[in-house]
Amino acid sequence: METKKDLIRQSVLINAPKEKVWDVLFTDPYIRLWYAEFGEGSHAKTDWKVGSKAIFTDNSKSGLVAEVIVNQPNEKLSVEYTGVVTNGEEDYESELAKEVKGGRETYHISERDGGTYLEIECNMAPEYYEEMSAAWVKALQKVKNLAEGK
Repeated sequence: METKKDLIRQSVLINAPKEKVWDVLFTDPYIRLWYAEFGEGSHAKTDWKVGSKAIFTDNSKSGLVAEVIVNQPNEKLSVEYTGVVTNGEEDYESELAKEVKGGRETYHISERDGGTYLEIECNMAPEYYEEMSAAWVKALQKVKNLAEGK
């Protein structure tokens, strides 16, 4: 069953080196600070190496399971969703798991206009598009503030 997914695409210009932006995006405790925009206690459990599993959960022990498919330090990172987590249990076979499977979340970083340009792309089911788009706006602002030392 293939479900239609919409693409969230957002960007922000950050007055910080791309290495700092990368650090904020993919290093604890920074991750927990900006992931909080998606849910209280949200964090990632992964080593971010290509082929590694990435588990994204919040305080309810629910979230997503993905595989890191691209990691070009300070330039691009992409994960592909493979399932969901419900009550701390990984699930790859339920209808919800099948709906997210194959979706991607990609971060592009480039130097532009004397700063670092960060663009995210994220597949999202239509029913969550507005809510997640709004969360990404807040999350990117938090990434910007953290990278700029605010």
